[in-house]
Amino acid sequence: MSVKFAVPCLLLLLTGAAGAAETLPDAIAAPGETTVLSVHAEGAQVYECKAAADGKLAWSFREPVATLLAEGKTIGRHYAGPNWEHADGSAVVGKAIGNAPGGSPADIPWLKLEVASRRGSGVLTPVTTVQRINTHGGKLEGPCDKAGEFKSAPYSADYVFLRKG
Repeated sequence: MSVKFAVPCLLLLLTGAAGAAETLPDAIAAPGETTVLSVHAEGAQVYECKAAADGKLAWSFREPVATLLAEGKTIGRHYAGPNWEHADGSAVVGKAIGNAPGGSPADIPWLKLEVASRRGSGVLTPVTTVQRINTHGGKLEGPCDKAGEFKSAPYSADYVFLRKG
């Protein structure tokens, strides 16, 4: 490959990657909002075996349990609520207002959550919207045979914390 050809291809790849990162499904997009913080999460989605509306036992989502990472370092945690808590003491609780399918049937959906409440003071204080994107895993398949049993499905995702303006 000649250098003349390689440089335009590299520029095209870089431009394409940046454009793709900014294009989210309409259901979870947050036009006009600014990124406050972007983190990677590693953890599990916890499910409980219980009776569904039809009376049959089925896995029901209970809570997430995840570590929030930035540049490979732990900077917070994500847990039931859903809550996101930063190491500086700031935290937000979200309420889902939009979703889009994950990349595969085994991936939990991408979400858009509005901040319903906040506590503490720090990096998460101005956050108004949270997006869960780039999910991998997290769905639990298979039968549940015993009510009250718990199982976890490993997952990872990126969380983007946004503010208006």
